[in-house]
Amino acid sequence: MAFVAADWSIASNGNIRYIGDAHAGTTPSYATVIEFHRALQDFADQASASGDDLLDISSLTPSDRSTDNIITLLNNFNIDQTGAEHLYDGSIIQDGGNDIWDGIVNFGNASYINLHQNAASVGNDFWNTFTPNGFNNDANAGISHRFLVQTRTSGADIDGRRLLGLVREYSKTYSEFPINGTSRGNNVLALSEADDLNNTTAAGTVGAFNITNSKEGYNSIDVNNDGTSEFYYSDWDLGTNSINDFYEFTKFLTRRGNGSFLYGLGADLFRGITHQIAISAPTSTFFEPEGVTWTGGTGQLFAIDSQTAGTVMYIQLLTGVAPSAQTITGTSGGTATSGTVTARPISNVFSGLSTGSSLIGSYGLGIEAADLSATDKVFDLDNVEINPPNNVVFSVLGLTVGEDRVMVAPAATGALNKFQLLVDIALNGAAETQLTVNPAVPSDSPASGTIRIVNDSGFDRLVPYTSFSGSTITFTGAEAFNGTNENAAASFGNGVYVTYIDKLATATTETFTVVYSADRDLFVRVRDGGATPIKTFETPATLGAAGGSTTVIRTTDL
Repeated sequence: MAFVAADWSIASNGNIRYIGDAHAGTTPSYATVIEFHRALQDFADQASASGDDLLDISSLTPSDRSTDNIITLLNNFNIDQTGAEHLYDGSIIQDGGNDIWDGIVNFGNASYINLHQNAASVGNDFWNTFTPNGFNNDANAGISHRFLVQTRTSGADIDGRRLLGLVREYSKTYSEFPINGTSRGNNVLALSEADDLNNTTAAGTVGAFNITNSKEGYNSIDVNNDGTSEFYYSDWDLGTNSINDFYEFTKFLTRRGNGSFLYGLGADLFRGITHQIAISAPTSTFFEPEGVTWTGGTGQLFAIDSQTAGTVMYIQLLTGVAPSAQTITGTSGGTATSGTVTARPISNVFSGLSTGSSLIGSYGLGIEAADLSATDKVFDLDNVEINPPNNVVFSVLGLTVGEDRVMVAPAATGALNKFQLLVDIALNGAAETQLTVNPAVPSDSPASGTIRIVNDSGFDRLVPYTSFSGSTITFTGAEAFNGTNENAAASFGNGVYVTYIDKLATATTETFTVVYSADRDLFVRVRDGGATPIKTFETPATLGAAGGSTTVIRTTDL
């Protein structure tokens, strides 16, 4: 498209204004900066001014060409933002260099481009007007968008002329591309998109997923179940959703146009941790998340290893450059001196990369250990790859809430195995707090849950536990074993067994999650003697590498 003279006016005071149709109008026009310059020179060589273009041979020179892509307006001639939106393919410099619009060219097939400038998304994204056909596109050259962005105003560069382009269209692949300081002429973005085969669920469905981040900020999770926790800046709980559901959910949260917030930032700005900063001499208190500032930059604090005595903080850089031996100040009043700065990698989707059935997590992103499987990978705040064990789920389906009593326990030859373990030290006190068994508790037992202990009166005593280590099981509270019947002692050699589920049903499906090590034979029993009684349901089952399930057969016993 060439310069359309009727769409522009030139006033005697030097104001050059676009007066044609707006972007969404019937016939908007657009011109390259060199076409704009040639038009001004053509007006200026006229014998006399006419119409609304008040330029002629007697006028001061309106513009100068450095290259076809760099045009300087002279002698108080100037454009405004609207005019800049109708020019492309280079830079416009005016007011002696106090105001500059630089050219942006995207090589790629991006439909919508989100642009970050000075810690904000540029709200006036006029360059997305003609999507999906592109804005001043050149399909033959592989260019989807060409436009101008103001990078200097009133004699000051806007955030060092830094820009960040992003593509975040739900169901498409995400991408981002930085410009670390525009130059005169055209500056390149390389933003493309394609169908995301792991993001095919409707946005409305994904938005209703019960997925929550239970902890924003520095926290510990023992993902690999080795007894030593790692540290992350989140603790995502997937509920009953799959790992790919989580991936789609994080795309939903950060898609273009979403108004949600993450870590105190609009989701359109949230990217994840960009820098790890060693700190010293902390004062007062930092609160996660909060804004932090230093001379020459700003950021958002996502995590700090101690709010009052921190040695390292983790931020997303928003403006400027990362601090170097500078005082960092939080919005809550905390201060610290920056030391070594380590740049950290950014994932285009902040959760990481999905294969459809597993996740390669992004830097520092924490997920509940029980929600991960052996094929997933996460990276802690030390950027160490952590491989989860194979957490598997066993489900009992078809339950009646509030009526069914359900028990899942170990089996032997298809029957309940009450001698999975043996009492190794007798229980006979009034306040027993732990049990020693032989052999050791199987490693694939729930980290906390319930056991049953066969006591000397023949009762299978139900006891909740909070943890186990080797042969020692720690009870949730003090238990009496010095009475009769249920409270009778449990002697050496009495049977002990883990009950993986042992409760009155609170949902139509009850589950347990354990770390898979080998196939385990299970015994399932469900009883309902209430308002809608059923005959006792019993069945053997197997916990395998993919978990397992069984569905209750409800034979009425009315």
